[in-house]
Amino acid sequence: MNLESRVVNTQKSPEELYNFLTQVENFKQLLPEDAKFELLGDDKFLFGLKGMPEIKLGLKDSIKFTKVILGSLGDKMQFTLTCSIEQLATGSQAQLVFNGDFNAVMAMMIKGPINKFLEQLATGIEKL
Repeated sequence: MNLESRVVNTQKSPEELYNFLTQVENFKQLLPEDAKFELLGDDKFLFGLKGMPEIKLGLKDSIKFTKVILGSLGDKMQFTLTCSIEQLATGSQAQLVFNGDFNAVMAMMIKGPINKFLEQLATGIEKL
C-alpha cells in the first residue's frame, strides 16, 4: 500500500527542514495537540492518534537535505514513512509517502486513518 500526502511549501530551507525532521523529538510539533507522543531514544518515538493503535517509529535512513525515512519498529505493522524535500526559490517543499505491505482487509481498515495522519503531518510541516 502506497499513500502520498499533498505537496506542501514551507519557509524553511531544505537544510533547516531536513535538520528539523532528523531530530525525531520535533515530530511532536507536527502532531495534533491531543496526540500521544513519547520519545524512546535519540532516533525513535511512540505516538498515538485517535482511532489508531500506538505506533513506534524510528529514523531508518536519510539523504542530506533531500530525504528523511522513518520506519515502524513494531512487528504488527511494517512500513516506512518517507519525507522528500525539494528546494524552492524561498524555502522548500515536502511530500510524505507511506509505504507498507498489508493484506487487503488491513489495508482497507487503515487507509483512512493513515491518510488523515499524513495530512496532519503535511499541515504541520506547512506551518513551520
